[in-house]
Amino acid sequence: MDAHLRAGVAIYNAGGYHAAHDAWEDHWLDLESGTADERFLHGLIQFTAAVYHATEGNDSGATGLAGSAQEYLADVPADYRDLNVGDVREFLAALEADPDLLADRDPLTLCHDGRQPVPGTLDLEATCVAAEVVAEEGGYDEATVADAAAYARADAADETTGSPFLPLVFDFVRDPEHRDIIFQRLSEHVGRRRNREDDVTGLFE
Repeated sequence: MDAHLRAGVAIYNAGGYHAAHDAWEDHWLDLESGTADERFLHGLIQFTAAVYHATEGNDSGATGLAGSAQEYLADVPADYRDLNVGDVREFLAALEADPDLLADRDPLTLCHDGRQPVPGTLDLEATCVAAEVVAEEGGYDEATVADAAAYARADAADETTGSPFLPLVFDFVRDPEHRDIIFQRLSEHVGRRRNREDDVTGLFE
């Protein structure tokens, strides 16, 4: 869960208010209803949705989600999983009372473990999660990015491997300006890696 949490927080802090929930949603759906983790993630998902609607000028959506997010987070400790949940609750209460709250201020910054994560500060596992979120949000081929992330993880465990996937997956998440070119290079490397794997598999069939 930690990698998904960090990835979503970093994406949110970078302004991806709509995309952030994708880092949490699959994990949240697998949790038992009513558990602390389930309420925590459900509240964060609704928090980011409330912020998204507020920035888009959807007042009713922002205030409604701000209210329901507070309900999910009401009994969650203020520093649950080292996140500034107490600040989130205060922000949500202010947004529910004033849907124009973000007209003259930025949304709340999320803090985790005493830091304010952004994509450039993520470790490999959280970056791999973020890469798949970025692919889905940006309309890139998700299977290609998922394979690239899997290859990056595998190559990181093998110190003898000079992997093109490690820097490219990091760059795909961290460098939105050149993301199209980075994705093209990722696609080429993924295609070659898949072909090599198919060749090896064919030897044993």
